[in-house]
Amino acid sequence: MAFLTRDEARSLLEQVLSHSRADDCAVHLSGSEGGHLRYARNTVTTSGEARDLTLTVASSFGRRTGTASTNDRGAVAEVVRRSEDLARLAPEDPEYLPPPGPQAYPHPRRYFDDTAGITPAYRSAAAGASIDVCRQVRLVAAGFLENTTGFQALMTSRGLFGYDAATGVDFSVTVRTGDGKGAGYAARDAHRAALLDTAAATRLAADKALRSVDARALPPGQYTVILEPAASVGLLQNLLFNMDARQADEGRSFLSRTGGGTLLGERIADARVVLYSDPTHPDVPSAPWDAEGVPHRRTVWIEKGVVRNLAYSRYWARHQGKAPVPLPGSFIMEGTDASLADLIAGTRRGILVTRTWYIRSVDPQTLLYTGLTRDGTFWIEDGNIAFPIKNFRFNESPVTMLNQVDALGKPERTGGNLIPPMKIRDFTFSSLSDAV
Repeated sequence: MAFLTRDEARSLLEQVLSHSRADDCAVHLSGSEGGHLRYARNTVTTSGEARDLTLTVASSFGRRTGTASTNDRGAVAEVVRRSEDLARLAPEDPEYLPPPGPQAYPHPRRYFDDTAGITPAYRSAAAGASIDVCRQVRLVAAGFLENTTGFQALMTSRGLFGYDAATGVDFSVTVRTGDGKGAGYAARDAHRAALLDTAAATRLAADKALRSVDARALPPGQYTVILEPAASVGLLQNLLFNMDARQADEGRSFLSRTGGGTLLGERIADARVVLYSDPTHPDVPSAPWDAEGVPHRRTVWIEKGVVRNLAYSRYWARHQGKAPVPLPGSFIMEGTDASLADLIAGTRRGILVTRTWYIRSVDPQTLLYTGLTRDGTFWIEDGNIAFPIKNFRFNESPVTMLNQVDALGKPERTGGNLIPPMKIRDFTFSSLSDAV
């Protein structure tokens, strides 16, 4: 059994700590069980189920720490001894902090019975609904569906205990025309299986595939773009996950001020930009704590374009005399009630981008990234999608992007986050791509 209840997890963690002889001990326990189904060329290719239970023990003597893990519930005493042996051999850590004591964790609702009860028959029916959409219009689908039911728990020798359970189902599909000249993509994720409609998502991808045939080439340059949420999520994640206080304080960040200090309290984006995280948000609940056991709280990162918070590890928070602030588990970007169609209708000339991928860093200190568009890129003329265009490589920074906002739409769940479609001016495309 890879999924343990709160009481079962507590009992096992107490058993682990009973074997500890270290000055301090922190124990992490996680388990998951679930299944997947993959299909290609309108045919199921692989399916399976997986279960895993992992116990990790970190033992400390003074500033020396050793860590050991096991998947064997019968090896509790052994893994504790191994972590202690490693600790005695380890060098002292100048940034060591003892594990935390009791914490007040939030209680997001992330576990749902309908998702925990997903069966192979459910996965087969969900894939079949997607495939049927494509067969009806002579398109070819390739997709992946995965469901998980899991938990995490932690306990320290200083009296901390935390437990969290979550379910999730993820679906993505790429649809192509038979000749391979048109492609569309859609992805959906949810904690509740009842919210997943694979047929509806596939119809959107199929429409993109049919529309994207015979794409025309446009010259690289700066264009007004409308980014669907799947096109901006990677850039926004890179922005938020780089809002680290230590990097900024040490001059290694896009938030470092020339000559010293940080841009905390300074405007770095358009006044319409609001980015925050909230582990108890009903649409995108996230884990109650981070890897250090620090509670996640509702945190405003950017408010009306102004940097309001930076992330502080436990060590750097103590070094700077601050309270620890963990990086977000998921994030929400505020928008408006406007639909994607509304943004398109209000655009005289521009480019609609369905998806970006293969995003890589070019310059960490300016957050400049490069990547590619794919699976449906279109030219907009006088408020309408006029014709498909060939894909581009882009070179752009999310900081620059958020300074060039023309309009925002209604936020949608994408990759566990809530993101609106965005209309951005002067988005930089550096070259053409032969990818479909």
